[in-house]
Amino acid sequence: EQHAHNVNLVTPTHMVPQILDALQLAKAQGLHIPIVYNTGGYENTETLKLLEGWVDVYLTDFKYLSTALSGAYSHAADYAEAAKPALAEMVRQTGAARFSPEGMMERGVIVRHLLLPGQTADARAVEYLYHTYGDRIWISLMNQYTPLPWVQQDPLLCRRVTRQEYDAVVDYAVALGVENGFTQEGEAASESFIPQFEGE
Repeated sequence: EQHAHNVNLVTPTHMVPQILDALQLAKAQGLHIPIVYNTGGYENTETLKLLEGWVDVYLTDFKYLSTALSGAYSHAADYAEAAKPALAEMVRQTGAARFSPEGMMERGVIVRHLLLPGQTADARAVEYLYHTYGDRIWISLMNQYTPLPWVQQDPLLCRRVTRQEYDAVVDYAVALGVENGFTQEGEAASESFIPQFEGE
């Protein structure tokens, strides 16, 4: 009734059983706009299989290929090991992207890769994504990493991504042949992207 383009379920994995119940009720009452599953990518394929037929768009991260980075920064050295089959399941469910006449994605997969400062080498994740899925997915290259106070002493994480670092990754993606993608222009790094974790 408020003309939303979609229902965006953010970090929803722990609530999948309840979400499925809610979607069943809502669709029975006429809900017809796309359902977006917005996730960090560290998913169990068995959980994702429960969502088949209910989720229209997967908006997922592919944070790292490097086990060293994922172990150090997310305490999940097996991140890529989990994210690869999870992404394959998402693509299997949705197939190639489909857009509305207004340009809104109605079905498909968008994969986000957030560049970290000093970590352009791990942008080979883009090569993995493109060589594995080609134009079946859309790749979003993000430069919005924002250092927060508790990482100011970390020599790698204490700064933003430079324009040169980001441009190098975008150029790399273009050289690979990536056409279905999104980039961020200008100063995207901002605390406005950071949720208020204080609960206020």
